Amino acid sequence: MSNRLVILGGGESGVGAAVLAKKEGFDVFLSDSGVIQPGAKSLLHEYGVAFEEGMHSRSLILTADQVVKSPGIPDSVPIVEDLNNAGIPVISEIEFAGRYTQARKICVTGSNGKTTTASLIYYLLRNAGLNAGLAGNVGQSFAYQVATQNYDIYVLELSSFQLDGMYDFKADIAILLNITPDHLDRYHHDLNEYVRAKFRITQNMNQDDCFIFCRDDEISMDHLNRIVLKARMLPISQKVFVPQGAYTSQDRMHVSYGEEDFEMFLNELALQGRHNIYNSMAAALSAKIMHIKNPVIRESLTSFKSIPHRMEQVAKVRGALYINDSKATNVNSVWYALESLQTPVVWIVGGQDKGNDYTPLYDLVSDKVKALICLGVDNKKILECFEGRVPCLIETRSMKEAVHQAYTLARPGDTVLLSPACASFDLFKNYEDRGDQFREAVRKL
Repeated sequence: MSNRLVILGGGESGVGAAVLAKKEGFDVFLSDSGVIQPGAKSLLHEYGVAFEEGMHSRSLILTADQVVKSPGIPDSVPIVEDLNNAGIPVISEIEFAGRYTQARKICVTGSNGKTTTASLIYYLLRNAGLNAGLAGNVGQSFAYQVATQNYDIYVLELSSFQLDGMYDFKADIAILLNITPDHLDRYHHDLNEYVRAKFRITQNMNQDDCFIFCRDDEISMDHLNRIVLKARMLPISQKVFVPQGAYTSQDRMHVSYGEEDFEMFLNELALQGRHNIYNSMAAALSAKIMHIKNPVIRESLTSFKSIPHRMEQVAKVRGALYINDSKATNVNSVWYALESLQTPVVWIVGGQDKGNDYTPLYDLVSDKVKALICLGVDNKKILECFEGRVPCLIETRSMKEAVHQAYTLARPGDTVLLSPACASFDLFKNYEDRGDQFREAVRKL
């Protein structure tokens, strides 16, 4: 096999793939139509990777034997269409890295809760003394870790965009938390196409592998009833008893895998809220499959600290609690956030809309939100949707202004919630930047 590898995108995953490819003896070229960050550039120089930025040179790219594409680049961009027309295989960094490791892989996907669940499983494995890495959509890229570390197990958080470019890759344990309409702009506004992308997490699995899925998620179950999987099926549910898998009954969570059982009180879980019970059940079930002992599972589920930008308590100011949920980039994430709060809410929302349908939020918003602060370049849709459903609607153009408005509206006992329901790219670099600016503005009050 000839070995010219071209990488599209010079972010975390692209640079990681370049380092691994170089190590595996490929002739590597990296191309980014934007600006490559200084840290990434110095890594490319260090490993002797040829690259270009600010353009895609077709003459250099179309000589590839295969191409690793960043998950952020849609298939509709001209250079990707050219590659497809030329019959050059285009894969994801995860697919590429998976070819160079024998480690076991625990893979997590879902529209919501991926990062929390993947981080929690990683925390469990490390507490059990296992040699594990955390990669995918979180932390250092999978390819970079395969190139520079030697882990026995990887916990991989996988987005539908990453799964799209995966063909021979196989998970040992696959977890599908839920499916709600998200990123439909990338899937021709076709929910079925998005569902099929999510279910790619189960591809190539055999009867020795385990598939953990949410029995309560209608979209997942509808698709699952139409396909045949060889993997061992392990449902999680908060509604029905399941003999193998995990379920809740009254105030406890019960987990069964083979002959092994585990249970604990729900009020002992570090992560509270209905959605987090699913995340904790999926993590505990993974731990049982990995034969981790019950005391370690209990201790880990009790002591885990929530991840940054996901329902992160920033500060109390004049008796009002400020929560950074910047990672909530879709409507369903916001639904979970509002559902878990028991106080009046000043809600900061807005950004780059991904074709959102806000109707699922109407009841919760009418019930809990006393003021809505729009933070985005174009807030028209949000204003139209919530006009008359909230006593107070305000438009802002910067995080500083949004937080200041929240400060004037919030009373002791209220919660100020940044839970945007939208992508961040209109005013911020990414959701982390948005969350960091929120934190900073709150600390300056």
